[in-house]
Amino acid sequence: MKILVVEDDRHLNKAICDMLKSLAETTPIYDGEEALFHAQQNIYDLIILDIMLPNVDGFTILEKIRTTSKCPVLMLTAKDGVKDKVKGLNLGADDYMTKPFYRDELIARVEAILRRYNDNFKGLNVTFKDMKFDIVQKKVTIKDENLNITGKTYDILEYLVRNKDIIIPKEQLFNRIWGFDSETVWSVVEVYVSNLRKILKKYNYDIYLKTLRNVGYMWSEKE
Repeated sequence: MKILVVEDDRHLNKAICDMLKSLAETTPIYDGEEALFHAQQNIYDLIILDIMLPNVDGFTILEKIRTTSKCPVLMLTAKDGVKDKVKGLNLGADDYMTKPFYRDELIARVEAILRRYNDNFKGLNVTFKDMKFDIVQKKVTIKDENLNITGKTYDILEYLVRNKDIIIPKEQLFNRIWGFDSETVWSVVEVYVSNLRKILKKYNYDIYLKTLRNVGYMWSEKE
């Protein structure tokens, strides 16, 4: 899981990232213009978005995001007026929290949003048939047998399984795993997916890893 944390207070941003590190990989952003660029890459599972930001405010960012993406957004701000909450929700925010906030409440709200948008999200547990993920240790087992999958290979598999039955374009997968500013060539995606398929074949789970020629990949039980 990837969460974009947009908050210009660096200490608070770091605190939020630390609170959520057991749930997801977090990307801290402190500037509205940079936040908009990151959000438009469509590689995050959730965006935590402050309103008062340098260069571009949170409302503007949210409005632009909603023209191209359904990525869930949790507004996090010091503004507690009803008008601000209504405006945020009307622009497409999924939830709204005011600062200061409690750690447990933030985690609970984040988990609730992720469950609504991802059928495969069950907190720290991700499963598919006999396949089980330990997202803290980044390990995968099938029928309690540990698979030799680590690093980016693990990240690819977890991302595809979490997004079961959803087509993931090759560009999106590359940006998600390597980062859109990576100097690595796109063809590396095909190499990693090919190696992953070989590992899964031993358990006959390669049948769920679909390749859509010239498009991307999808994890699915469907033909």
